[in-house]
Order: sequence, then C-alpha cells, then structure tokens
Amino acid sequence: MNAAVRAVVRMGIYVEAKVYFIHEGYQGMVDGGDNIKEATWESVSSMLQVGGTVIGSARCKEFRGREGRLKAAHNLVQRGITNLCVIGGDGSLTGANLFREEWSGLLEELLQQGLIDEEAARSNSELHIVGMVGSIDNDFCGTDMTIGTDSALHRIIEVVDAIMTTAQSPLGFHCLYLALVSALACGADWVFIPEMPPKDGWEDSMCQKLSEVTNAHKSKRLNIIIVAEGAIDSHNKAITPDYIKDLVVRCLGFDTRVTILGHVQRGGTPSAFDRVLASRMGVEAVLALLEASATTPACVVSLVGNQAVRLPLMECVQMTQEVQKAMDEKKFEEAVRLREVYGLNKESSFNVAVLNVGAPAAGMNAAVRAAVRVGITEGHKMFAVSDGFEGFYKGECPFYRVSYSNSIKTFLHARTLPGKHLDKIAEQIKIHNINALLVIGGFEAYVGLLELSAARGQYSELCVPMVMVPATVSNNIPGSDLSIGSDTALNAITDTCDRIKQSASGTKRRVFIIETMGGYCGYLASVGGLAAGADTVYIYEEPFDIRDLQANVEHLTQKMKTSIQRGLVLRNENSNENFTTDFIYQLYTEEGKGVFDCRKNILGHMQQGGAPSPFDRNFGTKIAAKAIQWITKTLKESYKGGRVFTNSEDTACLLGMRRRALVFQPVSQLRDETDFVHRIPKEQWWLKLRPLMKILAKYKTSYDVSDSGQLEHVTRVRPREA
Repeated sequence: MNAAVRAVVRMGIYVEAKVYFIHEGYQGMVDGGDNIKEATWESVSSMLQVGGTVIGSARCKEFRGREGRLKAAHNLVQRGITNLCVIGGDGSLTGANLFREEWSGLLEELLQQGLIDEEAARSNSELHIVGMVGSIDNDFCGTDMTIGTDSALHRIIEVVDAIMTTAQSPLGFHCLYLALVSALACGADWVFIPEMPPKDGWEDSMCQKLSEVTNAHKSKRLNIIIVAEGAIDSHNKAITPDYIKDLVVRCLGFDTRVTILGHVQRGGTPSAFDRVLASRMGVEAVLALLEASATTPACVVSLVGNQAVRLPLMECVQMTQEVQKAMDEKKFEEAVRLREVYGLNKESSFNVAVLNVGAPAAGMNAAVRAAVRVGITEGHKMFAVSDGFEGFYKGECPFYRVSYSNSIKTFLHARTLPGKHLDKIAEQIKIHNINALLVIGGFEAYVGLLELSAARGQYSELCVPMVMVPATVSNNIPGSDLSIGSDTALNAITDTCDRIKQSASGTKRRVFIIETMGGYCGYLASVGGLAAGADTVYIYEEPFDIRDLQANVEHLTQKMKTSIQRGLVLRNENSNENFTTDFIYQLYTEEGKGVFDCRKNILGHMQQGGAPSPFDRNFGTKIAAKAIQWITKTLKESYKGGRVFTNSEDTACLLGMRRRALVFQPVSQLRDETDFVHRIPKEQWWLKLRPLMKILAKYKTSYDVSDSGQLEHVTRVRPREA
C-alpha cells in the first residue's frame, strides 16, 4: 500500500494539486484534527520497502452511520478536499461510493446546521472517488491482481519452501486465491478450497494419492496439503487442517504437522511486482480523478493482463458479491464459473518434445513441469530434450520419456542455434516420431524457432506444430510484455537495492551506483528502478550524453541538500560503451563532494539465480499449460492421412502476454518487430513507465496519458456452454 500512497502523493504534487494524508482510514476522516495532514514530497521518501501502510488503517463503525459520514464530510469541506483516493477492499470501496452518493445531502445538512456557508457548499459541490484494491485475498472482481497479493504469495512460498527442506509433512493455511496459486507454485499434492468441495470418498482418494506418490519416490519424504480457510465437503461439513492431520496419521501413519500461517501472509517487505503495480495504479488513480466529472461514476483502477483499466466501482462490487452469494447458497459450480476456474480434457495421444534453449531463467522448471503433466493429462507421450538444439541434433540419447510421477528437473541448456544442423534435427524428429515441439527459452529460442519454421519447405519433418514460451531474465522477446524469470530477477534487484540502502544506516548522505544485467534491453534497470525508487536509470533505448549526466548529478545534489539521505542510480550493463559504471561512479563522486559520497555495486549473475518468485512459478505454469492445450488443438487439426503435417505460419507461434491477454503469434510475423543486432524488440511497452519513474523522482517531465485507462464496464464470465 505504501507504494500506492507514494505514487498518489507525488503524482498529485506533479499536477500541482494539494495532497492530504488521512491517517487511520475512515476513523481519521470522522475524527479529523491531526488525522488529516497535508503531504509533502519528502513525507513519502524511504517507504517503498516498508510493509503495510505508514498512514494506518482502521475499521470505523461510526462511518457506517449517517452521523459519522456527516462529520467526515465536514472535515473534508473545511480543507477543501473534493477528491478521494481510497485503497481497500470491497467494504471500504462500497462505503466510499455511498459517501459520494450522499455528498450533496450531507452538504445541505451541514449548511442547515450552520457548520459551513453557501460559498463552501458551492465550491465543494462535487465529490470524486477513485478506488484501488488493497487485499491479499485477490477476491475483488474486475482486476487480475490486487495490491498485496503477490507479496503474500512470497511469504507463503518462503515458508513452504523452508518447510520442504526439513522433510516433514505440513498442512495448509488460510485464504482462497492464495491457497490455489500457492498450491500451483509449490507443487502441492492436494488442495482444498471452498468453491470446489471434494466429492464423497475424498478421504480414501487423498490417502491413496499420498501413498502412491510416496511409494513411487522413495526419496520423497514429504507431502504438501494446502487448506483454504472455509474449506468444506459436499455436505457442508468443515474441512480443517487438524481433521486432515488426524486422517493421514490414522490411515497412513505418516508423521504429519500443521502449519497455519495467519498474519505472516500480511507482513514483510513488498515484492517488486506489488511495488510496480501499486505505483502504476496510484498514478492512474490521480489521472482518473483529474478527468472525473459530476456524471462520471466512482471507478476502481484495475489490472487486466498487463494493462491498467478503469471500471465502475459498483459493477465490480456487485459482481464480487455475486460470487459470495453463490457460495452462501452452495451453488459451487456458479462460483467456480464466476471465478473463471476451468479444468482440462483428455485428448488423443501424440508425441510432444519439450526443450529449454538459452540461458536459464527462474520459473523454467514450473513451465516444464506444467507442460509435461498437462500433456500427459491430455493423453500425449512427453519427451524431454537435453542440451537444447545442440542435444537435438547430436542425437546422443538426448530424448527421454517423462512420466507424470517423474521428478522434473531443469534440463541442460545450450545457446546453439539449429540453422547449421537442420538435417540432423529433422532426422531426430523422424526417429523419435515427434509430432510437436514446445521450446522454452530466450532470444536464442525465438531465433531458433524462426530458423525451424523457415526450413519447413526443405524438411517435411519440421512441418509439425511448434510453439515457444518466452523465458529470460532480460525480458527482451518480441511479442510478449513479460517473460518467465524476469520477475525473479526484478525481486533480486529490488531486494539488493533495499539492503544496499539499509547498509548505509547511520551514515551521512550517500548515493549508490548499481549495474544490472539485461544485455541491450533496459527492462530490468527501468522497472527495477521504479520498484526500488531510483533517482536515475541509464539504458540503451534512451540515449544520453554528458549534458544529461551533468543535469542528473545536479538534480540529485539539490535533492540531497534537503532531508533526503539516500540516492540510487541504476545503469544497464550495455547502456553506453563509453559512459561505463566506473565512469558514472567517478563522475558522481567528484561532483557530489561536500554533499554526498558514493558507492558502486555490480549485481551480475545473482539476478539469474535463486528460488523462482511466486509470479514466475504461476506464470510459467499457466503459460505452459496454455501452450500444451494449443498444441493439442493444432495436432487434431493437422492430423490427416495417418500423420501430422502442417506448414502454415500460424502453426509456428510464440505465446506471449500482450496487454490484456495471452496471445499466439506466428514468429514469422514478429520478424519485422525485432532488432536482431541488439536482440531487443523495436517497440517496448515498459518505456512508457520511464516518465512515471522520473516524476516519482521529482523530475520535471511530460507524462503521456494516451495509454491511460478509460472507463469500461465489467466483462461478465459467460457460461461454458456458450
């Protein structure tokens, strides 16, 4: 929430508005006094890495009554506040909408009581409201992710990963969405959620499953069962962790422990994703308030795919309440439909090969695991190829069959491209009767798929469905806004920046110069800088000269002469061949004499390692599953005369996140969008975030609002039959 507060304050000041903090939520609005204070630029410094909210939050019984809302209205009118940005759940946002609907009546009542004059009533006649959803539950309809959910998933996965290393058998925690996604992210054996009560006999089925998994893997000493708060069976009987523990002990004799996370999920440092999400939402909220009119309904700023949108607040609230109503009435299929949770179908059998190409990226294992298991579920025989395209053409037993119960591990990677070995690759496809290819990797994987698809006219064996899933920390693949691995790298950068700044506690003013990876792509530096609160970020895509460097140093020097104690400068490794990290470090050191001192840090390959973030695990799982479903569909369409044959360009695709949705795009059509020399797309969406980063760093710059969200209506989920 702090990142959202920071963005609203600084964007508000940027547009020359007077911004106020209301401490302790609606209670502070009702009580007034020192609870409502004007915010300054410096008052939101050094808060990005702090969990929770520095302005406090409290439930307010008084605000639920008209008398309380009358007091709140009086306190706002006294300060001339006519725009409210509310960060909370559906209860807080519903209360804000009611407050707005009553506003004219409240002003009239205040006027009659003599608490305000006619001029105050006239100048404050309209109240505009914009909401941002802050909730770890992610249970608000209209947005893909709420502020706080990703950070909560980080806490859960950290705990589950730690428990798994102790080789015990833990059981669940609370929260529906968190239960489902963390089960995907950690590879849980069983998950219980309220929307999908298990069928009668689930106790025997679960115990049999746990026993089979343990017997199949003598080295597997633990099982993970996750239980969401409110989980029930088909007879409305509660399913609790303790009940499951007793069941497992009684039926299987396994040593079983219960771990209930509780408020651990709410604490800790916010993730990079949450910081960027909240910063984008905060700026969007201010723009929405500036554009609001008397006829504009109260809206909520949401995230759909990778795009910020504005939706009517009460439409979202109504749809959220419909889910709860379906749950209360035990209409579980309706609740699942509204939640957009769907299953898989078993199809006919084909041979599908999976290979990793290029440098490793966190989350690849999740993608491979999902691809293999979804493929087997749909009836395919799944093959893994070691050493990427190099292993493919060498044919030194690189293929091995993967079963559902196999332990999925990262296959060896290689950067070798297939272009010079197409004949041998075609031969291996024929030998192993491979009917489809799933390639998971970075820029080499993309170029490799281009070479394979271009050679279809020469080798008929290559006329099979091919799809690529982008996985690279650099996030430099054309056709996709996001790549598997980039979120983990961003978290590594953000965590390191937090620690580096903390290392200077107790010292005088200090500026840190930090070099990030990414090749010629400035994604990690720019978005990492936004998440970490950088003052300046140097990238290849935005050329800079010595005059820019001088202006940046002078700007930072002026900031450091105030109460600001820490400065942060990020530089992409290939941003400029002459203005190196050492050069920039020496420049800032020299020009900052007497005001601040400098330190430098080159992050290197630490951005590429570590445990995958929950986002990368979840994204890798979803995108790989969707890729296999596409392969199944395409195989059925191209199976004729007893063989698979297809050479149309739309059967050699890249599956990427584009704005709002996952989209399959022919790689041949992406060729013109690619700068092959620098290995980056010609157009990159995140460049539009750079002005936002500069505004939050107190630069005077223009902000392009052409891509800002427009008010839309909530899209209702249609029944599956339709």
